[in-house]
Amino acid sequence: MTWVPGAAGTGFDIDHLPYGVIVGEDGRPRCAVRIGDFALDLDAAEAAGLVLAAGSLQAPNLDSFMALGPAHWTAVRSRIVELLTDVDERLRVEAFLVPLSEVSCVLPWTVADYVDFYSSEHHAANIGAIFRPGQPPLLPNWKHLPIGYHGRSGTVVVSETAIVRPSGQRAAGDFGPSRRLDIEAEVGFVVGVGSHLGKPVSWQAFREHVFGVVLVNDWSARDIQAWEYQPLGPFLGKSFATSVSAWVTPLAALESAWVDAPEQDPPVLPYLNDDRRALGLQLEVQWNGQTVSRPPFASMYWTPAQQLAHMTVNGATLRTGDLFASGTVSGPTREEVGSFVELTLGGSEPVSVGSRKRAFLEDGDTITIKARAGRIELAPVVGTIHGN
Repeated sequence: MTWVPGAAGTGFDIDHLPYGVIVGEDGRPRCAVRIGDFALDLDAAEAAGLVLAAGSLQAPNLDSFMALGPAHWTAVRSRIVELLTDVDERLRVEAFLVPLSEVSCVLPWTVADYVDFYSSEHHAANIGAIFRPGQPPLLPNWKHLPIGYHGRSGTVVVSETAIVRPSGQRAAGDFGPSRRLDIEAEVGFVVGVGSHLGKPVSWQAFREHVFGVVLVNDWSARDIQAWEYQPLGPFLGKSFATSVSAWVTPLAALESAWVDAPEQDPPVLPYLNDDRRALGLQLEVQWNGQTVSRPPFASMYWTPAQQLAHMTVNGATLRTGDLFASGTVSGPTREEVGSFVELTLGGSEPVSVGSRKRAFLEDGDTITIKARAGRIELAPVVGTIHGN
């Protein structure tokens, strides 16, 4: 049990310890780990010799630490657990604990490449039925490979960053602010260790490369998207902003959260024939503080390991800081969908939010995406819409 006041029994107890970057009054970003409602200043702790990480935790973000690889991640995590549970260490460590109320959080790593998948069969079928009525909901290739697209890494922003409503072409000759601004509740995976050009990464190597997990909101302008996306797929309807959690949950914290993934039919090619393990995360989407859906991540058809294998099978490299996201997490019922275009059946059946019926986002709306895996509570991703 941790000696940190108030941390025991919370979603940020000693069995979690997510990493982030905090900024205090001096304006200098510092690597940190969260325990309860405190941040342990790892920059200062390493400078004092309490943690050994080859100086990587004295950098302005997590990039150098993530690049060290699993053996170093394990050693540092074990040391942090020791420092925060051994009462004999308390006097030395307490000076480096900072209340979260006294700091702000910034994007904790440099996003290298950003890939977004489309891995929920329920979401893909719902979208197919809405956008292609009268046709098969799934396209012929969907069950043969994880569909995805490359996004804009430069517009990945940390939770609590204001989201400016995008403008663009909504139809031929029609330009203006998006009228159908939507969310996509997703789970993202942060790459720590890169790979070599021309050498695919197998699904078995998932834990050798992936550092941790964040929640993702892939904001989507559905009217811009619908007009532009054929034949090349998402572009301006997605690239204006993607929000991620401020704290990265290390894979080690989720070891007990792996569950059986859905069976796949038809059989997949050998490089995708994985061990069918999924993370048992239960997401929650709040619209202006009101819970409107609870998407189950364990229902995803394509697993994180398959996504990693597929995006490198052509020899594309991984880089430290790469982010790949699951795509919208949706379950089999309307109460489990991860986007409002599904929740409202393309806007045709608005839902009650507060005292009003709503279909898409208005200026001033705040979206919060949360997730739990047993006792572990992932850091939320929050964003508020501002007019342009």
